[in-house]
Amino acid sequence: MTDQELVLALEERTRLHTQWVVRLRGQVGEVPFELLIFRGFSSSTTHPTAFDPDASVLPEGTRLDQAELLQGPLLPSQEVVLAGPMPLKDLLAQASW
Repeated sequence: MTDQELVLALEERTRLHTQWVVRLRGQVGEVPFELLIFRGFSSSTTHPTAFDPDASVLPEGTRLDQAELLQGPLLPSQEVVLAGPMPLKDLLAQASW
């Protein structure tokens, strides 16, 4: 499964579990990359994202390394990490949800 396919699967999962936020971290080349997924929508906190919902939210050359499951809605000053950091594929496992 590619990183893009994993992102799409996690978007679908967050549509069903609206109380959780998924945070993905990795690199675009040598630059840190972070993506938040909430209620089926993805947005990068470190790179611009296209307005086209059919366009990939991952810039060319993105390598995702870890995922976290957070309590939503996300309050940066009171962040609650429910699971992770872990590999993306592990977050898709039912036990993590």
